[in-house]
Amino acid sequence: MIETAREIFNDSIQSKQRFISGEKNLQAVVSAANIITESIKKGGKVLVFGNGGSAADSQHLAAELVVRFEKERKAIPAVALTTDTSILTAVSNDYDFNRAFSRQVEALASDEDVVVAISTSGNSLNVLEGVKTSKSKELPVIVLAGKDGGKLAPLGDIAIIASSDNTARIQEIHVTVIHIICKLVEDAFA
Repeated sequence: MIETAREIFNDSIQSKQRFISGEKNLQAVVSAANIITESIKKGGKVLVFGNGGSAADSQHLAAELVVRFEKERKAIPAVALTTDTSILTAVSNDYDFNRAFSRQVEALASDEDVVVAISTSGNSLNVLEGVKTSKSKELPVIVLAGKDGGKLAPLGDIAIIASSDNTARIQEIHVTVIHIICKLVEDAFA
């Protein structure tokens, strides 16, 4: 059992090392933080969404921005569109689950907002629809995806791709990226 745990840790470390081996991924993370910072400075907010573990990651990002990451500072407006079960179930019942995020973006997004869409596969239909609605409203879109980025990556203004087929490794990279974004954004306001 200890050897299995060691193998998982080593695989996680190697996945992150591959992610940072080139400047491209790190530059994308910094650019994402800059877009979010500029949006907030203009009076915008962060709208973030995903499914399953990515839903949890979206809630994590929103909570770190609204409450605090490491420093005391003014609350940063962020909303995880994964949390309102009444909206999610009503949209799913009255329309289709694939519209769960697009309907919320349509209702809640303002001109200065930024969208963060998270999908380990890059192919989640409701995430894709949420991004398409965001793009129709001319909002900047930051994509966190895995594998090859799927259909989602080309739709993002910035695509941060954790190139792995292992969902757990993708999620671990996404959480690290979220923490870096929170640090950089928080530093701009602390």
